[in-house]
Amino acid sequence: MIALAVALAACFAVAALGATVTTPEIPTWYAGLQKPSWTPPRIAFPIVWPILYFLMAIAVWRFWEAMPSRARTAALLLFVVQLALNAIWSQVFFGLHSIAGGLVVILLLDLVLAATIVVGSRVDRIAAGLLLPYIAWTIFATALNGRIWMIN
Repeated sequence: MIALAVALAACFAVAALGATVTTPEIPTWYAGLQKPSWTPPRIAFPIVWPILYFLMAIAVWRFWEAMPSRARTAALLLFVVQLALNAIWSQVFFGLHSIAGGLVVILLLDLVLAATIVVGSRVDRIAAGLLLPYIAWTIFATALNGRIWMIN
């Protein structure tokens, strides 16, 4: 149970870190950007992200609890890298107001997250499956980031 608590704490710490830089920028800088018509309403983000962070925590906990192997070690390392990229994206996009920089970071996040799922599926298919909604959302967020970059 300690490993699960650590996984939850780590994932929600990244969520909190992102929120500290994102929240003040939404009604100011972000509101001033042109956005595509398919941009989700503001209410979607505080609903979707906690669910995704919870699923991420369960996934990494399941990877941790799996039998030690090279694939398990790789899945855990990839998970940590993607979690770091997740945290960096908020800092770059919202904190630095760098739409292009955010796009670079989120593209890297997509790649590392895809690798985490592929490698993780050799460790625990359920854990890898728990990351599928997350990658679906990040791919959508990548498209949104890219479109915002193009129109601003």
